[in-house]
Amino acid sequence: MIEDELLLKVQEMRERGSTPKVIAKALGLRPSEVAPLVRKVASLQTPADPAARAVIGCWVNQGWSAGLGFDENPDWAATYPHGEADQSTEGMVQVLVARQDRASRTTVCGYLVDVYCLGLKNTNGPLHMGVDSLDDYCRVFFGAFNGPPLAVPLDLAQNLVHGAVAYARGLGFEPHADFADTAPYLGPPPASIPIRFGREGKPFYVSGPNDNPRAVIRTLESSVGAGNYGYFSHMI
Repeated sequence: MIEDELLLKVQEMRERGSTPKVIAKALGLRPSEVAPLVRKVASLQTPADPAARAVIGCWVNQGWSAGLGFDENPDWAATYPHGEADQSTEGMVQVLVARQDRASRTTVCGYLVDVYCLGLKNTNGPLHMGVDSLDDYCRVFFGAFNGPPLAVPLDLAQNLVHGAVAYARGLGFEPHADFADTAPYLGPPPASIPIRFGREGKPFYVSGPNDNPRAVIRTLESSVGAGNYGYFSHMI
């Protein structure tokens, strides 16, 4: 059996979720002979650039666009309306992106975005898991929000995360340090972003448990000036 035929059989079995041990037994080979074939199949199926990998799914929480504006009317603004804002999470948007990994596995990255002021507050990933675990992970990831998450196109996620990062940088706030690890799975920033960030067009800071509210206010005073922003905090 030539190598191309073996690779095809290994690929078919990996796509069905077979382990290297099961493949070796089925093909009458030693595990040491199957291992390099499995690696080669993985390299052929999974592009080195995360942004080139197929998108399995992309989600945001309901209420994602409450308080935001749009310079244009992109299709996804009408298709995925914001609904009612959740006051307990106002201005906070979570985004989850899952891309194809080897065979029946996926790589997942999550983003917690303050769309009113601070930009990317947290990010997690890349996390590797079986595709059959994705639904459960998605439910847990969006557990803080009322209602199930919305399945959305990737360009909406890119506009939200990259747009919020750019907006916050303009105010003097840098994204979470781990953004360098998860940004490749999100993909490059769009050429133009139609979302107007801030609450009703102005920065609005809602303090979180790990923030330094006084430092945030000082930064806003410096970048936009008194009267050009709003805030809510129990610590000031």
